[in-house]
Amino acid sequence: MDILPHEKQIYEYLKTIEHLKKQNQDNPLFNSEIKKLEQKLDKLKEKVYSELTPWQRILICRHPSRPHTVDYIKHICESFQELHGDRLYGDDTAIVGGLAKINGMKCVIIGQEKGNDTESRMKHNFGMLNPEGFRKALRLMKLAEKFQLPIISLLDTPGAYPGLEAEERGQGWAIALNLKEMATVSTPIIVIVIGEGCSGGALGMGVGDVVGMLEHAYYSVISPEGCASILYKDPAKNVDAATSLKLNSEDLLELQIIDAIINEPLGGAHHKPEVIYANVKQFILEQWHILRIIPKEILLEQRYLKYRQMGRYLSS
Repeated sequence: MDILPHEKQIYEYLKTIEHLKKQNQDNPLFNSEIKKLEQKLDKLKEKVYSELTPWQRILICRHPSRPHTVDYIKHICESFQELHGDRLYGDDTAIVGGLAKINGMKCVIIGQEKGNDTESRMKHNFGMLNPEGFRKALRLMKLAEKFQLPIISLLDTPGAYPGLEAEERGQGWAIALNLKEMATVSTPIIVIVIGEGCSGGALGMGVGDVVGMLEHAYYSVISPEGCASILYKDPAKNVDAATSLKLNSEDLLELQIIDAIINEPLGGAHHKPEVIYANVKQFILEQWHILRIIPKEILLEQRYLKYRQMGRYLSS
């Protein structure tokens, strides 16, 4: 079990309670003591999870058991037909996408996939897309546009793959082209940041009519470690960088970078995945019912204005 630093005291309580239950399961005298401990545990959880720092929330976002794209597809879609390849170079397994049906709503769903063990993480390149991954995403979006299907884009990446071969195949160009094309795709686009939304790797699939974000996800121009290395010349100052970047959901909602926060179970999505699947599904369906009645011309104009108005600065 992967226990985060801020959860150690919680798990000590859990171990004590489990031990008491096993040792005294036939002794009713201990029931009241166990009940008192469980009440203390509930209060401790509320205190710990209400005082999380930005860095602690990033640790929750990166938890190995946190649900990934394939988990959401499995649990919110009644049917899913995966499609492969960019028709130019190859198939990038860092992105999973295809035709799906959610509560009767036909759509195209695409998402960045990190993997959940050593083998799958290597297979999916830890969710870091190559240029063919962005082209694959764009191909599926154009397919959605052709058949007038809504697009669901799930973001969860530490960034686009920074390798030399990716640059040789046009990494920057692929991201830039997606930004341009997503601005003009004439079908509703619903974007959800389910985990890490880092740099151009996320933004290359992140232009949409509505952007939802899970409570403990983060969305940033750079990772805290990268920011600390550049600004402070010290990667160990990642905790300070996490605070300065304003990358948590509440900050981004206030700055109008995102449109909605999707609540997670207490302590993070990995504690009760079934709750977050239901919340994400509800968010998608609610937004689809709003976006489906907006005329294409107005939809595109609203999308343009949404991104045109982003950014704040102070002048003296």
